[in-house]
Amino acid sequence: VQLQASGGGLVQVGGSLRLACAASDRTFSWQHMGWFRQAPGKEREFVAAVRWRGSPTYHANSVRGRFSISRDNARNTASLQMNSLKPEDTAVYYCAASSSGDWYKPESYEYWGQGTLVTVSS
Repeated sequence: VQLQASGGGLVQVGGSLRLACAASDRTFSWQHMGWFRQAPGKEREFVAAVRWRGSPTYHANSVRGRFSISRDNARNTASLQMNSLKPEDTAVYYCAASSSGDWYKPESYEYWGQGTLVTVSS
């Protein structure tokens, strides 16, 4: 399974971006699809996750109300709509897929995309 993340770029404070993650195939065993981010010098942190079959979505406190994760099972894609961006949102964003485990833990995710850089300028 390959995950391809896209949509990153340079945006001003308060702006919006939409990240997309496309999966090559074999999504039937997935439980969650998530987005994580890693800023320079910091550990990778949970941003948002969505249950692959079902409705629950989860967002980190730092992005709740500004970011929204969604999925399209028919297209094997997941998206992250990011609004009201702040400089502290600057990071490389990774999409990932998990077949089991806690949705907020990076170690629960077996498949990872290559990352897409989001830079928020003030």
